[in-house]
Amino acid sequence: MRYRLHCAIELVRAVLEVSARRAVKGPLLPSWNWFVELATQMLKRQTLAALRMGDVKEARRYLDSVVISSPALSEVSITPVVEEHFRGSWFAGKDIEASVTVLYLHGGGYSFYPQVYASFIAMITLAAKSRTLALDYRLTPEHRFPAQLEDALNAYRWLLENGTDPDNLIFAGDSAGGNLALALLLAARDSRLPLPTLVVALSPPTDFEIDLIGDFEFDWIEQRMLEQWADWYCDSERWHPLVSPINADLRGLPPIYIQAGRIEILYDSIRAFADRAQQQGTDVVLQTWQDMNHVFQMFGAYSPQSAEALNRIGQVIDERVRTRIAKCSQ
Repeated sequence: MRYRLHCAIELVRAVLEVSARRAVKGPLLPSWNWFVELATQMLKRQTLAALRMGDVKEARRYLDSVVISSPALSEVSITPVVEEHFRGSWFAGKDIEASVTVLYLHGGGYSFYPQVYASFIAMITLAAKSRTLALDYRLTPEHRFPAQLEDALNAYRWLLENGTDPDNLIFAGDSAGGNLALALLLAARDSRLPLPTLVVALSPPTDFEIDLIGDFEFDWIEQRMLEQWADWYCDSERWHPLVSPINADLRGLPPIYIQAGRIEILYDSIRAFADRAQQQGTDVVLQTWQDMNHVFQMFGAYSPQSAEALNRIGQVIDERVRTRIAKCSQ
């Protein structure tokens, strides 16, 4: 209750500040509506407050105190999955006969998995018109690299062993989860496992060694956040291709679809990864939104850009996966 009260006070302050600033100076960016400004400010405040706590378990309790319910949650069913070597949850649209399976890997700097993430995964599930296995992988700093990748590989092997057709399966993830989706793809290839038909990565970190410079005033992610998360994740392995996929051999991979905001702190490294993968012959599409920041898709229907990005995910899955499924069934 103490944390919820703190969050409520911060929200009231942010509402007043954003509303007053927009009334006097207009929007921070021409395409930003009131909700995008408010959500960006709150995400930054809440994340910084959590990291300042020092105790990561306390930080997780603080972030779990944020209670946000989206209409998408009422449209899906959620079923826990507890296996010997991993755990997660199935998300499924209540009125959707899903022919596509998504293995979804959440963001949170590899350290956090707030309960509010359920709303975002529900949005992804509805956009993809899929059944979605959201992996609850082990978190840092208690469990460092490669624990998260081991959990993802175990979940993928479990899906294959239980009859999921890799031709109808997609790896997807946002932020750290986007990084993990790319690492899982590389590890699956190198382990000679069947590969999924598509990978969808939202704002994925691709280079843990990069020095970020510049003005990122419009993003809610800051340099110090990235440094803390990287320190918790690994030390000397930051060059490793399964940590920094920009250093990997990117040949022989299935199509990769990436979304990013043009004003996010990771944009240059995401662009560099896409260029390198294309140079190596991989089918990579990077779609960007001019004024949007890190994982802006989470704003959902409250932002036209976010709604468009979620809709585009569904279109790409229809074009790349369902069209082929339909042809094979004829």
